[in-house]
Amino acid sequence: MGEFNVKKNVYFKLFISTLYLSAFTFGGGYVIITLLKSKFVDELHWIDEEEMLDLAAIAQSAPGPIAINGAIVVGFKLGGIPGVLLSILGAVLPPFIILTTISFFYDSFKQNIYIQAVLKGMQAGVAAVIVSVVYDMGNDVVKTKNLVLIGIMILAFVANYVFGLNVVYIIITVGLFGVVRTIIREKKRGIQV
Repeated sequence: MGEFNVKKNVYFKLFISTLYLSAFTFGGGYVIITLLKSKFVDELHWIDEEEMLDLAAIAQSAPGPIAINGAIVVGFKLGGIPGVLLSILGAVLPPFIILTTISFFYDSFKQNIYIQAVLKGMQAGVAAVIVSVVYDMGNDVVKTKNLVLIGIMILAFVANYVFGLNVVYIIITVGLFGVVRTIIREKKRGIQV
């Protein structure tokens, strides 16, 4: 009975956390990665930093909205399939309700100078949060002191920012590199992959 109550508490916190994060995440899915880290790593201590970085990489690499992907990987890690379902529900409800409401009043909103001013202000805030995400994730990679990972990070940035290479190609290339690197490392250890 005690284990059931613990699971129930985890499910409830998981749902409420993803609902809250989704309700107050403006500016796209990348913003939610920092908020997921703050909630589940820093506040609740349910996930460690390295594992959160791995979960964020999975969420960013998978097709679909990153906020939903982030909720899925965190939900599965913390609560299995029920955790996934509750996390998805928590992540989807706020935008669904907000967008449904806004769609009814769209004509009024698009001409309102106050709404336009609020949206412009939010853009600046979102830009700051995205810079924070980039800094935190880049800092985590640098802390590993792994020259290969740091090199990949720099090359990926240059390939996208300087040469305009599509992010999909970068993710596929880096993913394949990771697979090949792991296979070579495991063969050197004598482990059958």
